[in-house]
This record gives sequence, structure tokens and C-alpha cells, in this order.
Amino acid sequence: MKVAAIQKPGGLDKIIIEERPDPVAGPGEILVRVRASSLNYHDLAVVSGMIPNADGRIPMSDGAGEVVALGAGVSQFKVGDHVLSLFFPNWASGEPNLSKLIGVPGDHVDGFAAELVAMPATAFTRAPANYSMTEAATLPCAALTAWRALMVEARIKPGDWVLTQGTGGVSIFALQFAKAAGARVIATSSSPEKLAKLKALGADHLINYKETPNWGAKAKELTGGRGVDEVVEIGGAGTLGQSITACRIGGHISLIGVLAGFAGEVPTAQLFSANITLKGITVGSMQEQEDMISAIETHDIKPLVSHEFPLDQLKDAFELQVAQQHFGKIVVTV
Repeated sequence: MKVAAIQKPGGLDKIIIEERPDPVAGPGEILVRVRASSLNYHDLAVVSGMIPNADGRIPMSDGAGEVVALGAGVSQFKVGDHVLSLFFPNWASGEPNLSKLIGVPGDHVDGFAAELVAMPATAFTRAPANYSMTEAATLPCAALTAWRALMVEARIKPGDWVLTQGTGGVSIFALQFAKAAGARVIATSSSPEKLAKLKALGADHLINYKETPNWGAKAKELTGGRGVDEVVEIGGAGTLGQSITACRIGGHISLIGVLAGFAGEVPTAQLFSANITLKGITVGSMQEQEDMISAIETHDIKPLVSHEFPLDQLKDAFELQVAQQHFGKIVVTV
């Protein structure tokens, strides 16, 4: 089979395409013919060497494909089923702990930049019935992160205010889920073109954060001075202060990314005096993925696929991601 692999010490120029023996499904495993994967910041960190890894690691945490063989003892799937990977294959339900957060495909173990994978059946859920394989591949990391942030941790409800940052996969899914839940969305970006696209997706208010550096205060103003109920925080230290300013008393911030800084000053007095909850979010569980898929089917929510690349152009796909020229998800078809 064809795979993409990473040579140490990592870097986009260290992605190689090579042939490896076809895997075989062992007891409790399924053999999946991978049809598509999608790029996440975590994948970029792996291939670039920011997350050190084994020499020859097959990257990519997201995978959608069809079952082509069953190992002994597998009963939850049959040959021909369309399946979707789990970012955390050992996290079935409940709260996370260390044992549930190991085994990430494309990082702790080989991932989905391959024509075939043999993994435990418990590392997959069904794919949405209304999705193509390309669409399904956008879900396991970005969509589930947005779902858990809004629906599980913040527990948004109709009429709530949600603030999203930028136009990456998590932010766009958060906008779509929030609107499906009846919430109102304030979306930020520095690009007028991207802001127009966010408006077309249903954003109620738009803020260009380059033109409005104090966008947290502007967001609060747009809510009539009350503040937002939930912030999907992808920037980290560089944007957290503005997110705190945007929040209502008793609001919730889902800390998902660190695109604007790993460390920095945080207005702690403002955080605690407003009784704001700051919660770190790392994707979600199998149960939460299954709940998300049911909601996606019910509301016919479709992802935005910005670009598609074949597997042997994985390097080009990551270069586009680094250039930030995409709107929505970048997908690699296998």
C-alpha cells in the first residue's frame, strides 16, 4: 500500500511517499480502506517536528473510509460500512483522564495518511449517512472540538451569544453548530473577504480585529452591554484578554488553541471578578462524536471543504495550511 511518512527530525520537506506491506486486521480490529483525511493544526505540529515523533511515523489523525475486513470478535461493524476515526480511540465516554488521552492516530501511533489501516473497531464510529467520505474526514478533530466546547461544556441554548475567532475548521464548525442550536454568533477575522463568507454562513455580527483592536469591548457592545455567553478561544495568550472582556458575568471560555501565543499576561482579576469559567478543550469522546453525528444528520449540517489534494501532494496541502489561504477544511483524498 501507499503511505506518506515523516522522516526525523520532521519538516514539510521530510514527508516521503513510499510503499509498505498491507496491514491485516487482528482480533478485535477492522481493516479500513482510507478514502480521505483532513488537516488540523495538530497534524502540522507532528509533520513539522514541533511534536517529536518516531522516524517513519505515518501522520494524520482524521480518517474516513470503508470497512474491507473484520478481525475475530468484531460485531459492531460489517464489511462495506462507512466509518469515521476517533481522535482519542481510548476515550469512550465520561471525563478525560491520562489513559483515555493516549493512542492518538498520526502521533502516538501511525495515522491515516495510508491506503489501508488496521485498528481496533473501538477506534471508529459510523460516518454520517448524509456525508461523502471527503466531508466525513473533516469531523473527528475540528468538528468534535467545536461540538464539545459549545454543547457539552458551555451547554449553549437558543438565544445565547457565541463569539468565534477566525475561519479555521473549529471556528466554522462552531458557527454552524451555534446557529443550528438557535444561538447568535459574533465572528471575528482580519480579512473582509472571509468576513463576508462568515456572514453568508449565518454570523449575526462581524468584527475585523485589525480595524478594531479592542474587539472584546466591541463584542460586548453588540450584545447590548451584557457580554457573550461563550467564546471559542483559538488564539491563546494573545487573545485571551479580549475574550475575557467580551464575556458576560458567569460566561464561559473554551480554550482550544494557542495560535496567538503559548504564554502571556492574563487579566486574572477580571476573570474571577466576572465569575467566568475558562475550560481547556481537547477534542472529545466516542459518545460525544456519536451525539454530534446524530445532530449533523438531523440538521443537515455540511462542512466547508476549501481544497482537496491527493495523498502524494500532502506536502502541498500543508504549505497551503501554513499560508492560511484556505477557508474551511483542507482534505487529502486517498
